[in-house]
Amino acid sequence: MSEVYAMRRANGDWFALERQGRLRVPLFRSRNDGMIARLRNFGMLLFEPVALDAKLLEDISPRGDSDVDFCIVKDPFASLKRSSCMERSQLALLMRNSNASPAAPRNGNGLQPGLSKLLQSEWWN
Repeated sequence: MSEVYAMRRANGDWFALERQGRLRVPLFRSRNDGMIARLRNFGMLLFEPVALDAKLLEDISPRGDSDVDFCIVKDPFASLKRSSCMERSQLALLMRNSNASPAAPRNGNGLQPGLSKLLQSEWWN
């Protein structure tokens, strides 16, 4: 899994379902899965899939807060209630593993260091 997506509204609210007095945040394997689930669930129409990182995870569920459950939605066409739950620590580990840095060094513009000099013309200098 390369990235994990959660549904967020433009004002910063996160989509969550209430189940047995606890909040359950559905997570998706791709942006496309999130968009499909959004179309199938009326309550999610104002939300958009956002790739989670450590800062956003802390925003959804601070470390000491145990009132939020996370669940991976394997099939965006199925009910959101039929998803497998995972603990916050498992999610953090999954996100840490997916954010591994690439093997080739980059210079910030997506090009490798030697190639960027070849693409520059003289009038840029």
